[in-house]
Amino acid sequence: MKRDAKCIFCKIVAEEIPAAVVLADESLVAFLDIGPLAEGHLLIVPREHCERLTDMSAEMLASVVGKLPKLGRSLLAVSGADGFNLLVNQGKVAGQEVPHVHLHLIPRKAGDGLGYRWHPGSYRDDRARQLTEAYRTALAKDA
Repeated sequence: MKRDAKCIFCKIVAEEIPAAVVLADESLVAFLDIGPLAEGHLLIVPREHCERLTDMSAEMLASVVGKLPKLGRSLLAVSGADGFNLLVNQGKVAGQEVPHVHLHLIPRKAGDGLGYRWHPGSYRDDRARQLTEAYRTALAKDA
């Protein structure tokens, strides 16, 4: 299994440094975030070191994502939240601080003050069709 000796999440996975682990199995380790956006905020980390989501195999990703319903139900039960956000940042520009794939599971309650700086736009003229074609071409090359 691939590991990075300098990676803080690899050290948590290897139990070299402590973490408040809520679930550990053959594919992942889930633990409380030390800088939570809300009480009960979990980080879900694959055991194998992958810097970016796009570096993961489909099988590895499926084994991690397959645990989300169970983790989500436990988060709702423990935190008393009404819902949650699932967030993955890829690359520094997107807010990724630790270069090891990790999923944030963030409890949400009405009026919690958390939110997004979401500024929806729209596509002009023929741009949506152009982008659709570009995606289809890129996906065909990556088949």
